[in-house]
Amino acid sequence: MSENVRQTLKMHGTTPSATKKRKQKRGVLKKKDSVQLEKKPKTVPATVLPEPIEIEKAQEVIFEANPGPQTDFLSASEQEVLYGGAAGGGKSFAMLADPVRYFNNPLSNKLLVRRSTEELRELISVSKQLYPRAIPGIKFLEREKTWIAPSGASLWLSYLDRDDDVSRYQGQAFNWIGFDELTQWPTPFAWNYMRSRLRTTKNSGLDLYQRGTTNPGGAGHQWVKKTFVDPAPHNTSFDATDPETQEVIAWPKGHSREGEPLFKRRFIPATLFDNPYLADDGMYEANLLSLPEHQRKQLLEGNWDVNEGAAFPEWNRNVHVVEPYEIPSSWAKFRACDYGYGSYTGVVWFAVAPDEQLVVYREMYCSKVIATDLADMILEVEEGEKIRYGVLDSSLWHNRGDTGPSLAEQMIMKGCRWRPSDRSRGSRVAGKNELHRRLQVDDFTEEPRLVFFETCTNTISQIPALPLDKNNPEDVDTHAEDHLYDALRYGIMTRPRSSLFDFDPSTQNSGFQAADPTFGY
Repeated sequence: MSENVRQTLKMHGTTPSATKKRKQKRGVLKKKDSVQLEKKPKTVPATVLPEPIEIEKAQEVIFEANPGPQTDFLSASEQEVLYGGAAGGGKSFAMLADPVRYFNNPLSNKLLVRRSTEELRELISVSKQLYPRAIPGIKFLEREKTWIAPSGASLWLSYLDRDDDVSRYQGQAFNWIGFDELTQWPTPFAWNYMRSRLRTTKNSGLDLYQRGTTNPGGAGHQWVKKTFVDPAPHNTSFDATDPETQEVIAWPKGHSREGEPLFKRRFIPATLFDNPYLADDGMYEANLLSLPEHQRKQLLEGNWDVNEGAAFPEWNRNVHVVEPYEIPSSWAKFRACDYGYGSYTGVVWFAVAPDEQLVVYREMYCSKVIATDLADMILEVEEGEKIRYGVLDSSLWHNRGDTGPSLAEQMIMKGCRWRPSDRSRGSRVAGKNELHRRLQVDDFTEEPRLVFFETCTNTISQIPALPLDKNNPEDVDTHAEDHLYDALRYGIMTRPRSSLFDFDPSTQNSGFQAADPTFGY
């Protein structure tokens, strides 16, 4: 490079040495800037650290169902279930615990009702003890009386007093509905209507349930008893029936599922002694023992058969109802019938035990069945049995304005044989007195003289519900449902007996065969 060029570059500050110095200076500045930038705090997204888990608190059991009825209620799969019986059976806690399993499902919408808002206070108080500990983050909206879970699931605690109060729930959809103290509703209208509010989306993963709890007694005692208590043995699942006709509620004719039952029901009884938290110290039991007999049987014993003015106060389901068993072939068997076409026909079958106890082991209860068809039905269920005799309402031998065979004769011609019942003057009172005697416990055997298989549900329902005739306390009210009672009365008045001379050696199952089948030797 010539000296002139060098001088020119120097004048403009662009000589190689100057350029190098500027580059070094810029490099130092950049390095300082980077150092300053590194010293600035970095911004990062905030994170919420979970609270430390307290092991002992996490393992705390908030609610544990008592073994027996309370566990059965919480695990029941039937659409409609009644948990009822004596006071102190843990019904309120069970009712509040049942919907907890659905609080994790955001599509779950539940409803729990009482007759009035005042009666909701106890349920709300108990729920405030239970829910916040069982479901962290759940909130109670005081004004709406509604629990809202973090998932969005809800439980509405409300009232339903008069029938027209159901309009409050029109357009609503619930997957779970509970009625606390169901017998406080005098008619089944509210219970039946709210069934129409049970619905959910197809893929919600939710089943539809309607639950009730109650004690015996109250304005709705009879309809609740007919709906849940009478149709089947206690704590067994059964197809839902019409309380008045006792016919199974099924899909209608022409439907793809024609004839199939719509849904199932179940009645789960409970007593004070199923709840150890109240029963162990005996204090609550003492209070219930001090009540008048009628209330004591309902609230302490959970007795659904207690009825004001009942014709047969001796009746005790725990004494007079037994589990079915195989009746020995040597026991004498007979039947009795009270026939009616427009109303009902009641047929009961008896077996006579060696100690003279009568066992009602089968019943038939039907309506609008003609006499000849009834004969066929009876012979069909008796196939293979030896029925010694049958007793039938004597009025069926009357020729009512025609010359043809009577209804009794029509049945006899079909092979269903009968003898006429005693309908002489005073026979009704005599029959009622004999039933009183049969229901009493024998001092020698310590057993009642008459028992019923628990499968005879209609007879078991009707006998304790029969009222006395207000004009004649020596008889039952004939306007009541008494068809099976009349059949029962006809049967027990035939002097049934079991003795050595009734024994049929040909029916014995041992290897020994009697030479003479008449005398047995």
